[in-house]
Amino acid sequence: MHRFTIIFCFSLLLSSGAALAQDSQPAEKPLTEPEMTLSRLGNIILAIDPEAKFRGNAVELTIDDVPVLIVIDTRADRMRAMVPIRSAEGLEPDKLLRLMQANFDSALDARYAVAQGRLWGVFIHPLSPLQKDQLLSALVQTVGLARTFGTTYSGGANVFGGGDSNQIYRDLLEELQQRGEVI
Repeated sequence: MHRFTIIFCFSLLLSSGAALAQDSQPAEKPLTEPEMTLSRLGNIILAIDPEAKFRGNAVELTIDDVPVLIVIDTRADRMRAMVPIRSAEGLEPDKLLRLMQANFDSALDARYAVAQGRLWGVFIHPLSPLQKDQLLSALVQTVGLARTFGTTYSGGANVFGGGDSNQIYRDLLEELQQRGEVI
């Protein structure tokens, strides 16, 4: 009898949910941003750092005294934001293990990577669907990876605990959003 009651209640829930779904109005489609182009990306970057340097398919800018390099490949529809952290030479095995752990849980959408003999904070994404706030968050996260190397190894947007890190990264994200508001 108990099993029958559970099955009956479950079927009532399913049927009432289906009825509610039929009665409800379709959700409004969210407004979408225009496609990210080189020109749009350039305007956002100049709003962040008016002294950014454009060199071919790369842009160099500075965010809070941290150098950032953005490389764009329009044919592959990809972009990569990178922050140099240090030489990869001499990275101890325990630090390499910690980097890999951070890539799993605390680096968020950015990642630690090794290339050309350097340790980098990187964010890689398709270019055209990239939204302005995704780009700004990516820049905050890559800067965060550089700043927290050797301590929390965090992209910054979600840090557990009662410290100051969350507010510091929120403040930086809000500052970048305000600079890019007209875009």
